[in-house]
Amino acid sequence: QVQLVESGGDSVLPGGSLRLSCAASGVSSGYCMAWFRQAPGKVREILGAVEDDGATWYIDAVKGRFTISRGNAKNTLYLQMTSLQPEDTAIYYCAAARQLGYLCGEYIYWGQGTQVTVFS
Repeated sequence: QVQLVESGGDSVLPGGSLRLSCAASGVSSGYCMAWFRQAPGKVREILGAVEDDGATWYIDAVKGRFTISRGNAKNTLYLQMTSLQPEDTAIYYCAAARQLGYLCGEYIYWGQGTQVTVFS
């Protein structure tokens, strides 16, 4: 049984930093994990993912600013965000997918989301 619970969302000023956490159960091995966000009036987008072997990737919009990592026990996923700007305002979600060989499957397991607001 896969369960994901995000926490750490807050309101910050531009240029600030924030770390989100995702407490995960049932995903200790054999899963890819990812962070998504959905801004008001916009489609949900993936930000990046960590594969079961620890490899990570990011979309260009957050590359160099956001870092995805896992706790040693692989039961916690983190999103470290720096240089936050108003356009980063969104609900942030963690998600999990089965590791399918060299690829990640569909992200079908989701947390409830946590709000990040970056004020002008």
